[in-house]
Amino acid sequence: MSNPNQLFLLADHIKLSLLERQRAQNLNLDGDSKDGHISRSLDQFRDGLANLEKDQKRLEEAGDEDGALTIADSLPGLQKQYNDLTSQFHGFSSPATTSTLTHPNDPALSSDFEHATTSPTTSTAPTAANSSNLRPKGGARTASKTVRFASFSPDPNDDADLEAQQLFGSRYRDNPGADDETMGYRDAAEGMTNVQVHAYHRQVLDQQDAQLDVLGASIARQRELTMQIGDELDEHVAMLDDVDGAVDRHQGRLDRAKRQVRSISRAAGESKQMIAIIVLIIVLVLLIAMLK
Repeated sequence: MSNPNQLFLLADHIKLSLLERQRAQNLNLDGDSKDGHISRSLDQFRDGLANLEKDQKRLEEAGDEDGALTIADSLPGLQKQYNDLTSQFHGFSSPATTSTLTHPNDPALSSDFEHATTSPTTSTAPTAANSSNLRPKGGARTASKTVRFASFSPDPNDDADLEAQQLFGSRYRDNPGADDETMGYRDAAEGMTNVQVHAYHRQVLDQQDAQLDVLGASIARQRELTMQIGDELDEHVAMLDDVDGAVDRHQGRLDRAKRQVRSISRAAGESKQMIAIIVLIIVLVLLIAMLK
């Protein structure tokens, strides 16, 4: 990744990841799970900067001043953002690094940054304190090893659950496009007789068959289009071969013409020397005759 725009976009994603980690830590959630992803993104950012410096040197050597100047304008800002984000990742925070962290490069991400920088009001700290008070003092452990599992249903009015849902998104659902009131197949079949269930399953299978037919027709069209593209590519390859042969023939003619021109120029040079010698001899004879 050696494109400055791609590196600026990568920097924005790293900033959002760092802000989400800070929010998770403020909510007493597991924010360290993103450390591996952030570390890999920072390594990719560093490699992109190295490649960008190499591209700048290559463009300068090639004489492309505009491209080299574009990279030179973007490189200091990218290097500063990399240093600030690395400091933030390792816990060395300062006003300068915080300013870099909270300001996106792409204005389209301003809403995401505003949401990520919102300070959550949590009530998890007293809960954590109360849970720590439930542990036995003096390091003594209870002798009971019984573990019981109970079904958990989240309380919609729980502030911690609402904040976690805002931070990490909605919970997983098998049918994410459906409304909350939409029932699944099992719920829809509840209360039906065997005949109704059989008819319902037959309807579902018919719908799936129709969707598969549409998918098969689409795949067939894609196959025909791919074959047409392949035929056109073969034709273009044949045309390029013809052009290559014509270029080779013309190149041979140009080489022969160059050789003829060189031989003519060489012969012309020799004839000029001969004419100069003859003229000098005539002048010499005339001088001798006049002196006598």
